[in-house]
Amino acid sequence: MKIGVVLVLLAIAVAALAQNSATNAARIAIPTTTAAQDDAVISPSRPVPVGKAPGMQWKLVNDEPTEKVYAIIFQAGDEALSGLTDFAIARGVTDAHFTAIGAAHSATLAWLDLSKKSYRKIPVGGQCEVLSLIGDIAVFDGKPVVHMHTVLGRPDGSTVGGHVFELNVQPTLEVFMTENTSALKKTPDDASGMKLIDPNK
Repeated sequence: MKIGVVLVLLAIAVAALAQNSATNAARIAIPTTTAAQDDAVISPSRPVPVGKAPGMQWKLVNDEPTEKVYAIIFQAGDEALSGLTDFAIARGVTDAHFTAIGAAHSATLAWLDLSKKSYRKIPVGGQCEVLSLIGDIAVFDGKPVVHMHTVLGRPDGSTVGGHVFELNVQPTLEVFMTENTSALKKTPDDASGMKLIDPNK
């Protein structure tokens, strides 16, 4: 009987040791990059798709020797970043700033992770108010680059904000843009991985 009891106790101890080893291995396991993690990161150099704002309309509301002011109106289904990029290319905009209000049914915002030189994606789904949208346009490699941030209001009154990679309008977005005559240029910044406005260029 004593030998049998000893064998049982030994078996229990071995099982417990094996379980502890597995738990510890899980704790120290080296994390791997998954497809979901990759999808949560956006490169600063991600190209902007064009032609995704077919309903966009605009009007020149003020024309002075040193600046022009445009009202740019987006319709339901338009994507704002694509439309503003198309507008800047078509009009040859090399220096501008703008504000906007409206609403959207979804958006892709992002937060800049300087340690990774990339953006962390912030998906926004469902109808929301564009409480504030601000941005500017400058030139890199001879092409206009639209840079904009927004704060969106959710149905419960909470907000979410960030750098805009995609803003899908529903039912409208009203943009007022001031274009200046003196071009602003961007240059690469190795420390951040971004393309920054250089006022000396």
